[in-house]
Amino acid sequence: MSRRTVAAVVAVLTVLVGLPATAQAAPTPPNLAWGACPDDLPNVPPDPRVQCARLRLPVDWARPNGQTFELAVARRPARVSDQRVGTLVFGPGGPGDSGVERIRKGDRFSDELLDRFDLVSFDPRTVARTAAPVCTPDPTLRKPPIPLTSQADFDAAVAYNRALWNRCRPTSPVFDNADTLSTVHDLEALRRALRERRLTFHGSSYGTLLGQQYAEQYPGRVRAVVLEGVFDHSLDVRSFVRSQAAALQDAFDEFVSWCDRSAECVLHDRNVRSVWAGVLARADRGEYAPRTAFDVSAVALGMLAGPRWPQLAAAVRDMDAGMSPPEVNLPIAVAAFCADWPATVRDYDEYAGLVREAEAVAPAVRYGAGLLAVQTCLGWRSPVRNPPHDLRVHTRTPLLLLNARHDPRTGYAWATNVARQLGRHGRLVTYEGWGHGTYLRNECTTAVVDRYLVDLTLPTPGTRCPAS
Repeated sequence: MSRRTVAAVVAVLTVLVGLPATAQAAPTPPNLAWGACPDDLPNVPPDPRVQCARLRLPVDWARPNGQTFELAVARRPARVSDQRVGTLVFGPGGPGDSGVERIRKGDRFSDELLDRFDLVSFDPRTVARTAAPVCTPDPTLRKPPIPLTSQADFDAAVAYNRALWNRCRPTSPVFDNADTLSTVHDLEALRRALRERRLTFHGSSYGTLLGQQYAEQYPGRVRAVVLEGVFDHSLDVRSFVRSQAAALQDAFDEFVSWCDRSAECVLHDRNVRSVWAGVLARADRGEYAPRTAFDVSAVALGMLAGPRWPQLAAAVRDMDAGMSPPEVNLPIAVAAFCADWPATVRDYDEYAGLVREAEAVAPAVRYGAGLLAVQTCLGWRSPVRNPPHDLRVHTRTPLLLLNARHDPRTGYAWATNVARQLGRHGRLVTYEGWGHGTYLRNECTTAVVDRYLVDLTLPTPGTRCPAS
């Protein structure tokens, strides 16, 4: 039997018995037809170096020959071609951030990465240019308050959510297939379309879940994976709410300490905790109506992510003087998040228990982002498509984790728990400062990531970068 015949027989047997497909047996990767990006970003002039494309993929990876959609992709070529390492794919956060916009702005990366990598990212399913639903809430339904205050509120929240989803679902082919595990398969298809033998990836915030699950599903295809601002997908609903509230409380305590020691704080000569408590009391009395105490807490959540301590101090001063809380936009790609994380809350009593859990660990700020997430997903179908679980990652190169000690959104406890799950397949670097997002904080954080991505050099265990 000739070698060609043997190869043909092996290929047929591989398909018949379901053995893992080899690179030779895999279908031909799709092409990316790169061209000029549309001029659709206000205040961002078109950059002729940046190219855009659309990648056609199956809506449901379990039905690869079924309905399709187009993934919006952008690329910024390496500036120094003779030093090019390869392609770095950026995983946007949120869920709901646009990776295409990150690439077009180009402000998310160091000079070394801009020089040495083709930088690529995408808008995940239901985000921006990738089959985003076009829908608004049912105007006949009242939007329930946050937090809910009764069983009637709870029932109204479920009805409100389901009515919105029913209005959104027909406008997006991927609305019911927007979970991160589906996006993992999109990312693998993108890797193949880019003709990269192995994936080099940098995920931020919710994008770290994409990196974790890609490494879990395709360990042999991993070159390097950075997880910046680490999301922990192993938590049940109660642990999720508690840990989010605790992270916000920790970040708020750091703000208070800064105010006490810094003349830059407009509340420097006052009891900041007392002023803040007074603001919450005003909200409880309805003095900021229709804004609630949750809206006050959201001001802290939004500004501590920077951190923007001077601005938060000014906002607290203004609210104490009677001004309404500034509006804080906390968008979330519902179809993605709710399919990854089950808001298994049966009734108002169980919901109220979660509120008490949050307040117990966050007495000053009361709520974290977890309660918003719970309410956003009340009524979602169960079981979810991508349920939480402990990671099972076995990659040749350990994943690099980077997290701030005082992060109000992806708390440090999440990073340490994910590092524990990864074991020797992960390496955690701690930024001893504040805020959400740490890569470009200082020379230390930037160098740790760049050396890993460029040279595959891992920092020593227990590496810490100073606050700045």
